[in-house]
Amino acid sequence: MEDDFVVQRSSIEWVRMTDHGGMRRVGRSGVDESFQASGGAGEEERADGRGLGDHGIRVQQSVLCGDGALPRPGGAEPRHHTTIESLSTNRGGLVGFCCMELFALTRRLIDIESTTPNESAVGDFLCDELGRRGLDARKMPVEGTRANVLATWPGHGRPEIVFSTHMDTVPPFIASSEDDACIYGRGSCDAKGIIAAQILAAEKLRGAGVFVGLLFLVGEERDSVGAKLANQHPIGARFMINGEPTENKLALASKGALHVELVARGKMAHSAYPELGESAIDKLVEALHRLHAMKLPEDAAVGPCTKNVGSIQGGRAPNVISDFAKADLFYRLVGPADALRREITETIGELAEVRFTRETPFLRLRTLDGLPTMVAAFTTDVPSLTNWGEPLLLGPGSIHVAHTEGEFVEKAQLLEAVEIYCSMAKKLGS
Repeated sequence: MEDDFVVQRSSIEWVRMTDHGGMRRVGRSGVDESFQASGGAGEEERADGRGLGDHGIRVQQSVLCGDGALPRPGGAEPRHHTTIESLSTNRGGLVGFCCMELFALTRRLIDIESTTPNESAVGDFLCDELGRRGLDARKMPVEGTRANVLATWPGHGRPEIVFSTHMDTVPPFIASSEDDACIYGRGSCDAKGIIAAQILAAEKLRGAGVFVGLLFLVGEERDSVGAKLANQHPIGARFMINGEPTENKLALASKGALHVELVARGKMAHSAYPELGESAIDKLVEALHRLHAMKLPEDAAVGPCTKNVGSIQGGRAPNVISDFAKADLFYRLVGPADALRREITETIGELAEVRFTRETPFLRLRTLDGLPTMVAAFTTDVPSLTNWGEPLLLGPGSIHVAHTEGEFVEKAQLLEAVEIYCSMAKKLGS
C-alpha cells in the first residue's frame, strides 16, 4: 500500500449545498474552496502543508452530536464517528470528478420511482445517461418492460472487471432531500447512491486506461430475476464488484437465505364443542414453539444462523375451530442448508407440512489487503451471478437504515466509494 494520511473534518465544515448537492467547504483561510476527492488543483492539504500528491487517503469524519447534530428523518441517529479508508492513489492518470455531479446524479436516480417491479423508467434513464457519457449501453430484457442495463466502453466490450448493483427499491417511494452531510430518500443507500458512485468511478478509471463494465439489475429486492437472467449472458469478466450498503467495508461473507412455509390442517367445528374439531392453529403454534427451541448453527467468523417468522395466516372466525393455518419463515444461513432442512422437517413431524420454497446459498467472498471487512447478514444478487467473475461486495451506506423511512447515505461515503471502487479495479487488474 502507498503511504496514507488522515483528513479530519467535522460536519459543521460543510456549508449549505447548492441545489442537488454542490459540496463546498470553508477552508482554513476562511475562503470557500471546492473539495476534490483526488489530487490536482484545490487538493486537501496535509497537516504538514503537503498536498495529496501520490498518496492514498483515509478520511475520518466526526459527526457533531448534541446541539450541533444534523437531524435525521424518521429518527435515524447520526453516527458519532465514521472512519472510511481508501486504497486509492492518484497515479495512473485518474481524472478529477465533480462532487456536485455525484450528489446530483444520486438524487436524480432516487427521484425516479423504481419499487420492484417498476424499474423500467430508471432503466430508460440510465441507458440514456450512460450513452450520453460515451458508453455503449444496452438493455437486457427480463420480462415485459423490465430490463437490466449493461454498459461498456467502445472497443472494450469484454472487460475484465464489472461493477454491478440493482436498480429496484423496496416500497414506499420517498423523494430525495439532503442536508450538509447526507442525501435522503428511498434507495439513497440501497442502491441509487451506489449506482452513481460506480458510474463516476468507471469514468475516472477510463482516464487511467482501465475500462470496466457496468451492470445494473432489476428484481434484487424480491427474487433476483434480473441477476438470474444476466447469468445466462455473461461477457467474460474475471471479477465482479457488487454494490450493497456495507459502509465501504469489504464483505468477507454473505449469509444465505432459506425460505420455509409451514402449512397446518385441521377440522372445522363449532367452537363450543372443540372436541368435535381439530385446530390447525394449535398445531401451527406448537410447530413454531418447537422451532424456537431448536438450536441453530453458528460459524466462528460469520456468526449465528438466525430465524424470523415473517407472517402467519389462519382460521375462519373466532367461533369456528380452524381447519387451516400457515406461517412463512426466513432463515439466514451461515453454511450449507442440507442439515438444517432435515432438522426442521424432523422437528415439525406431523404437525404441519414443511415446504422449502426458495434458497440462496451462503458465500465466502474475496477480500483485499488494506480494506476493513464485515459480514453481510443480508442476501444479494451475488449468488445468482456465478458466470460474471469472482465476486467482491462493497458499497457506501449502512444496511441498518436501508428499507427505513429515514434511509440516507453520507456524502463523505459516496465520495470515498468512488475512490475505493477505482482502487479495487486497479488492484484487481494489475
